[in-house]
Amino acid sequence: MDIRNELNGQLRIVIVGHVDHGKSTLIGRLLNDTGSLPDGKVEQVHEMSRKRGMPFEWAFVMDALQAERDQGITIDTTQIHFKTEQRPYVIIDAPGHTEFLKNMVTGASQADAALLVIDAAEGALEQSRRHAFLLHLLGVRQVAVAVNKMDRVEFDQYRFEAVSHEIRAYLAELGLHTSTVIPIAARHGDNIVTRSDKAPWYDGPTVVEALDAFRPQQAPTELPLRFPLQDVYKPDDRRILAGRIESGRLRVGDTLRFSPTGATATVVSIEGWNHSQPIVAAQAGQSIGITLDKRIFAERGHVAHHEEGAPHVTHRLGVRAFWLTSEPLAVGKTYTLKITTGEHRVTVESITAVIDIEDLSSTPAKAVHRNEVAEVVLRSRSPIAVDLASTLSRTGRGVLIDGHDVVGGCIVVEVDEGPAASANTTEVSHAVTADERNAANGHKGGVLWLTGLSGAGKSTLAMALERALFDRGWQVFVLDGDNVRNGLNAGLGFSAEDRAENIRRVAETAKLFADAGVLVIASLISPLQADRARARAIGGERFHEVYVAADLATCESRDPKGLYRRARAGEIPEFTGVSAPYEAPESAELTIDTGTVTTVEALGELLDYVDGAFGRNALKRGRV
Repeated sequence: MDIRNELNGQLRIVIVGHVDHGKSTLIGRLLNDTGSLPDGKVEQVHEMSRKRGMPFEWAFVMDALQAERDQGITIDTTQIHFKTEQRPYVIIDAPGHTEFLKNMVTGASQADAALLVIDAAEGALEQSRRHAFLLHLLGVRQVAVAVNKMDRVEFDQYRFEAVSHEIRAYLAELGLHTSTVIPIAARHGDNIVTRSDKAPWYDGPTVVEALDAFRPQQAPTELPLRFPLQDVYKPDDRRILAGRIESGRLRVGDTLRFSPTGATATVVSIEGWNHSQPIVAAQAGQSIGITLDKRIFAERGHVAHHEEGAPHVTHRLGVRAFWLTSEPLAVGKTYTLKITTGEHRVTVESITAVIDIEDLSSTPAKAVHRNEVAEVVLRSRSPIAVDLASTLSRTGRGVLIDGHDVVGGCIVVEVDEGPAASANTTEVSHAVTADERNAANGHKGGVLWLTGLSGAGKSTLAMALERALFDRGWQVFVLDGDNVRNGLNAGLGFSAEDRAENIRRVAETAKLFADAGVLVIASLISPLQADRARARAIGGERFHEVYVAADLATCESRDPKGLYRRARAGEIPEFTGVSAPYEAPESAELTIDTGTVTTVEALGELLDYVDGAFGRNALKRGRV
């Protein structure tokens, strides 16, 4: 850990653009014309081109990978150091080909500013717009544009102005500041370092002058403190919490709160490697360690901050995501969300809209495909300490990971903090409260009791509902009458007493599931009002009765298990609806007549009811 300020005036520029628009050529020429190439490098490229029977190619100056030379495209991000009279630079050449956008994201995420390269003849194609949108997502706000290959349009002023107007308008819609648009011919060095006499109508800066006009990102020291923990070290009797300050300042003696746990402690010391003098203060951009006045539970991914200006702590957040892989993002899928040092398992709760890169319009969608941008709602079982990207970009943007692969990038645009467990809960015997379970699951636990004649469709609906809710990321489980008879209640017969005990045991089991935060779908004939009333008393306010109300004729015509036929033949005594009564509910919370609606329509009714009774709206109301 080096205590020195890491921001020393060096500027990191990412160069992006459509494949073959000339990024690598521009960089090669820039390095040559600023005298930044090692001796003999140009001669080496000449020889390389001669052996391949190709014309001299400036792009080979920095395309270091054999695969890149063979294919003539940039595959990975390449970083090159050079200097102007103004400052030192790191230039990041990001691949423009669609297949390598993931690497482009890696490069752009490290940049202070960007140079977007556009072919004068082709203009701002979809890929150019996609790169511009990625710069917006990744928080790069300073952008200059180089309109390349002006020699191919004979340095036509009107063509340049048309391309300039097009890209300026698009960048403005994204909120990106376009400092300048420069007409260049990279292969010949026009307007790279020296002004070209081929465009007398252009009086703006050269590429080097545009780069020198950029300003390094200043360490956001005046913003609220964010100190994500990288690790906890125990070199001796001390316990050092290490990490990099992303924003704000801290001093010895400050009281810090650690999110998402809410634990607080006072800073006793600030530690740094090879630092002879005691450190009393640190600020954004510095990697440090701290010791505290007491032991608290703190681990990698927790965020230290002051009481004022705390981050949001949430289980549910809305993000704007850019999807990078061929396997689409879909509702119900689970990924790892990495923000700063924290990693959280998140489930896709919903896809609000997919954004059209061309005109920035949005449309509803059920999936997000490769290279698409979408508004997505994510839900995490563990609480996440996070900021809105518009407020604090470093702790408001992250990546989505599937296995070991980065599959998308995202910025946080909305946060649902949900119920405040620390302030509005009552201590119970469990270490985890009901509100905490509800917040983690994104819904309330409860019992949905489906009653009706055999053949009414209870099990069909229960299993379909379980599948639909599980795909949404819900904690849900079906207790089916036949299944519990084969296990939990295998020892019970079909006398009146045993049937009542069967209902009681299922109700008690369902209550335990509901206590654990699960939505239990109990599917039982449960023919008697008294037994169902007992089950309701056990379940309390979380018990909801659904009457699956197909009439006897409809149920008997279906007879999926052949039970009615056997009952009519006298093989099954006391069969409900034939030789034993069924008492229809008088005040069920929901009635669905499967004799008059399709299974799909019935499932839709159930889903609408469940959303209102147990979902987000129920959480906001604070009760079921």
